Amino acid sequence: MAGRKNSRKEPCPVARGVDLVGERWALLIVRDAFDGVRRFGEFQRSLGVARNILADRLRLLVEAGILASQPASDGSAYQEYVLTAKGEDLFPVIVALRRWGERHLFAPGEPHSVLVLRDTGGVLTGEVLGDERHGAQALALRTADGRELSAADVYVKKVPADPDRQ
Repeated sequence: MAGRKNSRKEPCPVARGVDLVGERWALLIVRDAFDGVRRFGEFQRSLGVARNILADRLRLLVEAGILASQPASDGSAYQEYVLTAKGEDLFPVIVALRRWGERHLFAPGEPHSVLVLRDTGGVLTGEVLGDERHGAQALALRTADGRELSAADVYVKKVPADPDRQ
């Protein structure tokens, strides 16, 4: 991640979030953690990433409080990486990215991984992201009174540029 501008002092939440989890390997590590991957070797096998890159990204995610490193649950000498509450809060981000990918990056009928409801086995579809027969709700941004919002209903009010940060 050398040569990148550090966004920790940016007034934009998107810039700060992307600075931390917007890198390919970081997001894929978080995705795998949601899928139950816990050990370094499991992450490496799943992702096919170089050991040094994986070690660096895991370290950054632990330092950021997204993952925690703990002794292996089987009592072995290994360490496991588990999502913290902060990391679990990324679930809607991962699901939204998945939904976008399903909608825009796959041809109709092209096979891809799917999300399945543990309790019923129902598949969450990309278009609806839920099936009322299975009790799932579509991922949506809503006001406090429950009104669904679209991108047309919101805008970003930018903070004036700080000339001292240049």
